[in-house]
Amino acid sequence: MSRIGKSPINIPAGVTVTIAEGVVTIKGKLGELTQEVKDIAVKQEDGQLIVETTADTKDQNAKHGLYRALLNNMVEGVSNGFTKELELVGVGYRASNQGQKLDLALGYSHNIVLEVAPEVKVETVSEKGKNPIVKLTSHDKQLVGQVAAKIRSFRKPEPYKGKGIKFVGEVLRRKAGKSA
Repeated sequence: MSRIGKSPINIPAGVTVTIAEGVVTIKGKLGELTQEVKDIAVKQEDGQLIVETTADTKDQNAKHGLYRALLNNMVEGVSNGFTKELELVGVGYRASNQGQKLDLALGYSHNIVLEVAPEVKVETVSEKGKNPIVKLTSHDKQLVGQVAAKIRSFRKPEPYKGKGIKFVGEVLRRKAGKSA
């Protein structure tokens, strides 16, 4: 039995949960998310969501904690939202956005223009003397992570000088250069 799956999910005020035919829909002030739940029972009692297995099989025990974590992320997302920040480290690296279009100058012969999903809010911060920062905000944790990973894949941080796109607060493993 999953330890994570056993703990109930508290539903904050302003969040409504609808459970119908294996589909859980969660609405909040920031948006609406749905999740299809297979082989697992989801109940709503006293302002809490409870995730339970219907049989004691290896497959259901594996899905128990998974679905509880997914539903908890949905509740957290529609009430508070999720934010990821990416930092562009390198000389001449720039980022700007026009609505949902993110324009990145990463040292290639051309700029990279990325059309970001409408559910994700994009914001760029460029201060003189500091590295540019790209802020991604949304109610969908999976989507924010996917967009952040896509942006990071354009220029991953290299281990010698640390140039590239990294998450804010990420610790890079650095290597020593050539020894004379």
